[in-house]
Amino acid sequence: MILNITIRKGLWYNLNPKERQNTDGILAVDIGSGTQDILLYRPGVEMENNVKLILPSQTRIVAGQIEKLTVEGRDIFIHGSLMGGGSSSGAVKQHVQAGYNVYATRQAALTIKDNLEKVAARGIRVVDSPPENCAFIEFKDIDIPALREALKPFEIELPPVFAFAVQDHGFSPDRSNRQFRFEHWEKFLTSGGSLEDLIYDQNNLPSYFTRMKAVMESCREEADQIWLMDTGAAAIMGTLEDPKVREATEKRGALLVNLGNQHTIAFLVAGSRVYGVFEHHTGRLTADTLLDYLTRFQQHCLTHEEVFDDHGHGCAILPGAGNYPFDFISVTGPRRNLANDIGYMAVPHGDMMISGAAGLVRSVLNKRNGG
Repeated sequence: MILNITIRKGLWYNLNPKERQNTDGILAVDIGSGTQDILLYRPGVEMENNVKLILPSQTRIVAGQIEKLTVEGRDIFIHGSLMGGGSSSGAVKQHVQAGYNVYATRQAALTIKDNLEKVAARGIRVVDSPPENCAFIEFKDIDIPALREALKPFEIELPPVFAFAVQDHGFSPDRSNRQFRFEHWEKFLTSGGSLEDLIYDQNNLPSYFTRMKAVMESCREEADQIWLMDTGAAAIMGTLEDPKVREATEKRGALLVNLGNQHTIAFLVAGSRVYGVFEHHTGRLTADTLLDYLTRFQQHCLTHEEVFDDHGHGCAILPGAGNYPFDFISVTGPRRNLANDIGYMAVPHGDMMISGAAGLVRSVLNKRNGG
C-alpha cells in the first residue's frame, strides 16, 4: 500500500519566486572535520548560480599550524574559543608527546575535554595569560573576517544572515559524551521529531550545546541573525533537495544516511517527521557492518545497547515507525563510498558537497515561511 504523507507548504522547494525574493540572503557554512562547505544563498537565484566554496576546516588549519611549531620545537599558547576537536586535538597531543609545552585559556582548553582536570592530565596547562616565548594559536570554528576579505576581490559581500552547522556532543564533563549526545536525539524524537526543530536561533539554542554557542558568540557582531544546526541533520535536510529523495519521503518514508568523515548518522523520515535515529563513528564501520546496521535499523530491530557497546552513539525508533516501509535508502557524505551498494546517492542541486549547506538554507527558509 502506498502511503500518502502531506508536506506543509513552507518548504524551500515550494516557495514561489516572489516569496524567495522577499527573503534575505544567507551565508550557510557546514563545518566538518575535513572541510568547511560554504554556500552564499541569494533569493531568486538558481542554486547552481550561487557562490560555493569547499575549503579546509578550521580544525585542519589549526592542526597544520601546530604541526609546524612541533617541527620548530616551539612552546605554544592556545587562545580563542571552544572549537571542534579531531585534527586540532590530535596535533596538541602530538606536541605534548614531543616534549614541548602547551598552554591554553580555559575556553580554548574545553576543545580537548569538557573536564579541565582531564585536560591538565594530558599535560596541557590552563592559564589566564600567555607565558613568555610562546607561539600563539587561535582556536575558532569560523573565520568571518578572512572569508569576507577573500571574497572582496570578486565584489561579493556577505549577506546579513548566517547559518552554521557543527557537530556538538553537548557539555558533559562527568559523563560519556556519546551517551549525552544521544539523549539529545531521544529527546528530539519524543518531543515530536519535526524536521523544522532541527535548527536553532539565538533564542532557543540549548544551553548544553557549547560549541554552537561559541560559534554564535564569535559572529554576534557580524550578522543580523544567526542560525545553528548539527552537521548530520543539516546534510540529511540537504538531501531532501534531491527530487528523488523528496518524493520517497513524501510517499513511503525513507532511510536517509549521512556518512561523514567522523560520524555516521541516519534518520527514518516520513513527510516532515523523523521516526528513528541511528548514529555511530564512521571509522568503526565497514561496508558490511554498515549494511547490517542500516538493514536492522530499517526493520526496527536494531537496539541502542549493541550500537553503544560497539562505541557508537545509539539507536532510537518511535513506535509509529511501523506505519511506514522506509524502503528507499538515500546516502550522502564524504565517506559515501562505504554505501556504494546500499542505496541511492543523493545529489542536491547537482552537488553532494553542498548537502549540509543546502540543508541549512532549507531549514532557515522553512522557519521564516512558517514551515
